[in-house]
Amino acid sequence: MGIVQDKTIIVTGGASGIGQAASKLFATEGAQVIIVDLQEEAGNETVDQIAFTGGKAEYHSVDVTNYDQFKALVEDVAGRYGSLDGAFNNAGIEAPSSKIVRQSLEDWSKVIKVNMTGVFVCVKCEVEQMLLQKQGGSIVNTASVAGLIGVQGASTYNASKHGVIGITKTVALEYAKKKIRVNAVCPGSTDTAMLKRLTGASQEFTDYLNSVVAMGRAAKPSEIAEAVLWLLSDRSSYVTGIALPVDGGYTAA
Repeated sequence: MGIVQDKTIIVTGGASGIGQAASKLFATEGAQVIIVDLQEEAGNETVDQIAFTGGKAEYHSVDVTNYDQFKALVEDVAGRYGSLDGAFNNAGIEAPSSKIVRQSLEDWSKVIKVNMTGVFVCVKCEVEQMLLQKQGGSIVNTASVAGLIGVQGASTYNASKHGVIGITKTVALEYAKKKIRVNAVCPGSTDTAMLKRLTGASQEFTDYLNSVVAMGRAAKPSEIAEAVLWLLSDRSSYVTGIALPVDGGYTAA
């Protein structure tokens, strides 16, 4: 029996990176996984990979910033499976790295829409469903170490991830007595396509990022997924409202 056996869990941004690793892990641990992403080919490929190993998953192309679309998905999932037990709101994008005077309003709007409005929409729809369930549910949002500290050259991205933590803590307080837990995971440097885009695939820049992490390396996506699995499972039943760093010791300095 897996630790999320027979639970129905939505994973946004589930077709690649941390979301893909999480989708595979949740399925291995017995969950019915609902992968939400706009990358159709990668989403369906992830479903096929999960099915090959005996897991259960399905893919849906849904814009997480569109309330009507996401609400319809949640209602459909809960209707077919009887409940929505968990959600990992992981969809997000990076922003160009530069000081604020060089960051554009266009970049700001794009990042805030996906990283903050997207999380707001998802959490709102998920809580609305979980309030209808006696057992409540568990929600995990992807923030970042950039939501815990300042990072020069990343004011837009930092603002979006600080906002995710703010949403997380507030909603956790609002619904703790309704058996709905809401937490955030805060990854540090993680070996994903997003990190490669940020570094420009520069080995020198990658080495620098590793040098400021106590463990001296980036995380594997599966290491972030393991933390999320625990937060979604009943093993963390007395945990709500936290922003958990999974960063190899980076924020301990």
